[in-house]
Amino acid sequence: MTPSDGRLAPVSYLPGVLPPASGPSEAADAPDERAEKLGAVSQAFDNWTRDSDDASEPLAERPADKKTARRAENVSMNALTRRGMSRRELERVLLARELDESTVAAELDRLQGVGLLDDRALAHDLVSRLRDRKGLGRTAVAAELSRRLLPGDVITEALDSIESDDELETARELAIRRAEQLRSLDRATAERRLSGFLQRRGYSGDIVRTAVTEALRGTASPGVTFR
Repeated sequence: MTPSDGRLAPVSYLPGVLPPASGPSEAADAPDERAEKLGAVSQAFDNWTRDSDDASEPLAERPADKKTARRAENVSMNALTRRGMSRRELERVLLARELDESTVAAELDRLQGVGLLDDRALAHDLVSRLRDRKGLGRTAVAAELSRRLLPGDVITEALDSIESDDELETARELAIRRAEQLRSLDRATAERRLSGFLQRRGYSGDIVRTAVTEALRGTASPGVTFR
């Protein structure tokens, strides 16, 4: 209610809902799916607190574990609005905020239960984006999946979705485009630079050799100095 002196009553935010920031918000420019995740996180937390016997009590009067759980939820929500995360990535974030291990484990299980943490889905999404947008080969993709702290079996499963023929085709397309920039070089130098270019993107030796050979053959036209 509004106080009798005319002042506005303090605003009380629902569990899992953060007050608006004074400056630009990171989530303001986030994709729609991030907003959906944010809403799902808050809803899941609301459902969890509503099922507890003390959910109707003011937050300050609730047991410490409920307040700690809300803090873990807020940290997770902020992290997930920025990007998709693996379970172990989010675990590190939560532990770094000095939350106890049992609270962290409960929060991770809750998020996984509502589908906001899904290592397999994240791995397959990364494979697709790293190959389609960056043109990376299997070795480079595997290194990125490991850096994102995904489990070994999940990485193996995701990498198995990469077809050898598709990988060769991607390497060939990259090599052809790159070869156009090397037209003024002799063939040996062009081959060396083109091979290094593909190797740095994580392609295997066999694929590199095939892609380079076909790219240089296709570029060898009148006026080109490849020898």
